[in-house]
This record gives sequence, structure tokens and C-alpha cells, in this order.
Amino acid sequence: MQISKLRFSTWLSIVTIISMVGYLGYYGYWFFKGQPKFSNQKLLLIEVGVGIIIALLPFLIEKIGHFYFPQVELIFFYIFLYMSIFLGSGLQFYGVLYWDKYEHVLSAIMLAGLGYAVFQGISKSRRNAWEAPFLMSLFAFAFGVTCGVFWEFYEFTADGLGGLNLQRYAAAGKMLIGRAALMDTMTDLIADVVGALIMAVIGYVLMKRDPNASRFLVFKSKRKNIFSNYNF
Repeated sequence: MQISKLRFSTWLSIVTIISMVGYLGYYGYWFFKGQPKFSNQKLLLIEVGVGIIIALLPFLIEKIGHFYFPQVELIFFYIFLYMSIFLGSGLQFYGVLYWDKYEHVLSAIMLAGLGYAVFQGISKSRRNAWEAPFLMSLFAFAFGVTCGVFWEFYEFTADGLGGLNLQRYAAAGKMLIGRAALMDTMTDLIADVVGALIMAVIGYVLMKRDPNASRFLVFKSKRKNIFSNYNF
């Protein structure tokens, strides 16, 4: 692939991987010198190392599956990966106010983006999806929000069965009361709605301006055959 032909998401992946490799080199050096820059530095190095593997997975999956991920989906995937693993865990940005909420917004964007591919997959043809940008975007929005709701169901269930405090209903060993106990769950849901709405607007504007832009929102097969008009 020529440099000029690289997808924008590929450039983001390169930036992400180089940043993580640089992190391993710099902070790994000080860790083995016995002068770690962060507490639990060994765990952080492992997380960033796993992040490099995760960053390479889309290329491997595309190679094995003979398809391309939606370009918009990959863009937000690498932004999320950079924020969550490199900045969030590696550089301890979780101390930044509402950092986890920003990640909730990005995760909802990705889930809503997946909704476009799901809509395309259950549509009879690519043409039908292109002719319904509003319906397609509405479905993506609903899909993203629904996934966020089910995640909160999971956190609620895990808290009940394992006492994990995923929904932050306790602080400093004390149970929160009233509105404070609902704050984490409700702000997560609000972030999910905001993220899904952002993706829905992006998709709608893209398709409204150019119906062919839906190719950036759905999976694309590398195979040229009688099923090429269908995406999965």
C-alpha cells in the first residue's frame, strides 16, 4: 500500500502504536533502573503492551476475514484506545475530572457506529440503506444507547452478586444516599446518549451530503462476488 493511500485510521494507529512503544521504552527503562515514575508501574507497562496488541488486531482481523472495518468506526476506536490505555492508564489521566465520562462518550460513539453496520446487514440491499439516512441514523442512535443501558445492567448485576461497586454507590467505605448514589449511573447513561447522538449526527450529515459516504460507516468485503452488494 502506498503512503498516499493509507487510510486516516491507519495514521491514527501508527501514532497510537509509536506512542505506546515510546512509553514502554522510556518508562520501562526507569522501571528496570529501580526508579519507577508511577505507582504500580509494572502493571501499567503490561497494560500498554496489551494496548499495542489491541491496536494491531483490526489489521489482523481484516486480513483473516477478508473485509474492511468501517472507517469512521476505526477512527474513533483508535482515539478511544489512545485515551483509555496510553493516556488514561499509562499516564494516569484518570485523575483528570470526568475522564471516564469522556471515554463513555467515545464508547457510545463506537457502539452507535456499529449500529450502521447492523442496519446495513439486515437491509435487503445497500441501495435501500443509502436511501434512508435518517432511519439508518435513528437505528444507530437507538442501538448505541441500548448497548449502554445493557452495560449498566451488567454493572448493577455485578455489584449485586460480587459487591464490586462498579456503579459507585459507595465512597470511602460508606454508602452514598439519594441523588449521590445515582450520580455515576445517570452520568454514564447521559454520556451514552450524547455519544450515540454525536455518531448519529455524523452519519446522517455524511449520507445526506453524499449517499456514497455510507461506505465509511459499514463493513466492506474484499471479495468481488455475487454477494458484494451485501455487507456484514
